[in-house]
Amino acid sequence: MDDSNPQKTGDQRRGTVERLVRAWLAETERHDRDAAGEARAGWERGSLSSQAAQDLATWVTARVTDTAFNEDEGPYVEGDVRITPADKDAVHRWLRSRGHPV
Repeated sequence: MDDSNPQKTGDQRRGTVERLVRAWLAETERHDRDAAGEARAGWERGSLSSQAAQDLATWVTARVTDTAFNEDEGPYVEGDVRITPADKDAVHRWLRSRGHPV
């Protein structure tokens, strides 16, 4: 990523957040339809609740799949979405920029 262009970086971060929030909401919906509905409503209003923000931060951290570890060095995390450490950091920065402790 080229950090010399803040607009491009912001656009990329927003795209990363949107992609991962969609995946998080879909997975949450399979496990807790009510929580997913509340989180989706907050997302669509542009304001996640404290609980939803913490759930998203925990989810993205737990789902990091592209770690550069080989099979012997770390676990394989199965999932529909590939998540890099940089993706996780982008989501955490986005949450902090909205006042959520991460």
